[in-house]
Amino acid sequence: MTKHPEPLEGAPLIMPSSTDHPLYEQIVAACKSVYDPEIPVNIYDLGLIYTITIDEESAVRVTMTLTAPGCPVAEDMPGWVAEAVEPLPGVKQVDVELTWEPPWGMDMMSDEARLELGFM
Repeated sequence: MTKHPEPLEGAPLIMPSSTDHPLYEQIVAACKSVYDPEIPVNIYDLGLIYTITIDEESAVRVTMTLTAPGCPVAEDMPGWVAEAVEPLPGVKQVDVELTWEPPWGMDMMSDEARLELGFM
């Protein structure tokens, strides 16, 4: 049995995004166009998009989570994200990966999302 190495102490639980890539802001805007049907806030401000990486050939990988594993749209939402990002000019391809680590929490929401949902 292979033992997985423990994460390095102080290493981020969520990998950093390619924020310096020219397509990054457009991809964020596309992610903000996707909503969880049960919550009137976009999935980016809800904190469901963990990482957006863009390689040198403009292939995009989005790592995201859901508010709960039993979310009724669990099978659909990654496709909605891919459909929002793929048409952007310059995007070569999009892969959306669903993860449950770290688990989503309300502390991952933006201040705007907390305000919209009445948590502030």
